[in-house]
Amino acid sequence: MKEILPGLYILRRDRLATSPPSQEPLYGEKIVDGLRVWDPRRSKLAALLLRYPCLEGVVPSGKVLYLGAANGTTVSYLSDILTGGMIYAVEISPRAMRDLLLLAEQRENIIPVLGDAARPETYRRIVEPVDLLYQDVAQRNQAEIASRNASIYLKPNGLMVVMIKARSIDSTARSTEIFDEEIRRLSGVEVLRRVDLPHHRDHVAVVTRKLR
Repeated sequence: MKEILPGLYILRRDRLATSPPSQEPLYGEKIVDGLRVWDPRRSKLAALLLRYPCLEGVVPSGKVLYLGAANGTTVSYLSDILTGGMIYAVEISPRAMRDLLLLAEQRENIIPVLGDAARPETYRRIVEPVDLLYQDVAQRNQAEIASRNASIYLKPNGLMVVMIKARSIDSTARSTEIFDEEIRRLSGVEVLRRVDLPHHRDHVAVVTRKLR
């Protein structure tokens, strides 16, 4: 076992694990020696961190804006390693929001936000400047959504990670062409790394840093 970031461990070459506040599984995941197993086949962020552990300086005490939080599975793992931080979890689906609210009742470092990531001005009263913007949404204009949120909420030199979903943008074009075009559309940031994600077809992770 090797700790690659504060509170984040590699169990094997293909598994991550976090140190949870409770030994009870949240989503049926395995608990091994007190650690929650984080399966990269089920989480794009886990798949990225296995290849490129890019959250140095964000964990354990950074503030995160998470766009596309869904029911909170990946959010819960971020919560494990952000022991002194805060996650603003934005989700548009009222059904998924109910699950997020239940998770937030157990985790003090998660603030659920029912909102549309394409309208970042609507949650300005809730969200403060953040060290990391993480986006995993299925809208067509993914680069525009990420750029607009970054311009409002991401601190200078803050990190932005965008999971580009090719099939949500164009179901007929080649994925590589879609990735190239979306990356060109990102504004106000410097691209640090483009990472292919095993187990997640037609997705790519783009790691960027906000320009001053």
